[in-house]
Amino acid sequence: MSACANMSDTPPGASLQDVEARYGKADYSCPVGQGGQRLIWTQQPYGQYAWTAVADASGKIDRIVPALTDARFRALDTGSWTPEQVRCEFGPPAEVSLIGLPGARQVVWSYRYKQDGVWNSLMYVYFGADGRRVTRHHAGPDPMFDPIEPGTFW
Repeated sequence: MSACANMSDTPPGASLQDVEARYGKADYSCPVGQGGQRLIWTQQPYGQYAWTAVADASGKIDRIVPALTDARFRALDTGSWTPEQVRCEFGPPAEVSLIGLPGARQVVWSYRYKQDGVWNSLMYVYFGADGRRVTRHHAGPDPMFDPIEPGTFW
C-alpha cells in the first residue's frame, strides 16, 4: 500500500472500480445509508495509516480522507458508539485487549497512528465492562516504536 500516500488526491466522483484498480480492494467495508458503503484501506495492525471513503449505490466515491487522525477520533466524544460503528468509522483495530481486575474488566481497541501527524502513538478506545459502548478514549505512546530494553528500569 505504499501508493496509498496519494489516495487523498483522488478526485471526488471517481468510480470505485478505478480506485480499486489503482489502490486495490478496500480492506474493510460496511453499509451506509441509501445503498452506499464506507470503504477503508488500512495498514493496521503494524502500519499507522488508513484511508476512508463512501461509495454511493452507483459506485461513485466521495472524497478519500485519512481515517486515523486526532480530528476524526474526536468524533468519539459525541454520541454513543458501538463496536460496529467504531469499526465502520476507523476500520479494524491493530490490537484488542482486556484490561482491569476481574470484576471490572474492559475491552480496549488500539489503533496505531501518528498523533498530531508526528508522534508514534496508539489511540486506545475503551468499551466498558459489557463491551457494548465506547466509554472513553485517549492516545498514548506506541511501545512498538519505543520498546523498553530488557534489564532497563525506569
